[in-house]
Amino acid sequence: MQEKRRLGPRRKSKYGLSCGVVIFNINKKRPEYLLVKYPTYWGFVRGKVEPGETEELTAFREALEEAGLRDLMFVPGFRETASYFFKRNNEIIRKDDVYLLAKAGTWNVKISHEHEDIRWCSYEQALSLLKHKATRDILNKAHFMIQTHMKIW
Repeated sequence: MQEKRRLGPRRKSKYGLSCGVVIFNINKKRPEYLLVKYPTYWGFVRGKVEPGETEELTAFREALEEAGLRDLMFVPGFRETASYFFKRNNEIIRKDDVYLLAKAGTWNVKISHEHEDIRWCSYEQALSLLKHKATRDILNKAHFMIQTHMKIW
């Protein structure tokens, strides 16, 4: 008979929810994407959902705080989630980052104190800067949706 190993008590992980936005604009009929540089990686604008906020309101607030953008047109029907776990202070945290898609009404952006850099990138440039597979997958889905509905833009 095989002995069962006890792994110890299962600890419940904490949960975190952030919402962000894949921001794009059109340059010569080609989409460009706004990326922000975090200390160790490039990504999209995002932040913690505050009590009482909708996902769209959080995404809008974060775009204003992190990029100085006030003029966003959200694309209906785009909502993608990246889910992952990480450890902080010896505690496991389960996190969902929900991303919406929005077209910026301007090219003028302003970097926040939270980031090291901010830039507009072609699809190919953005793919090469994004290191996390989940973030690249979200960019791919956003790019496909923009291309599919290009007549609108």
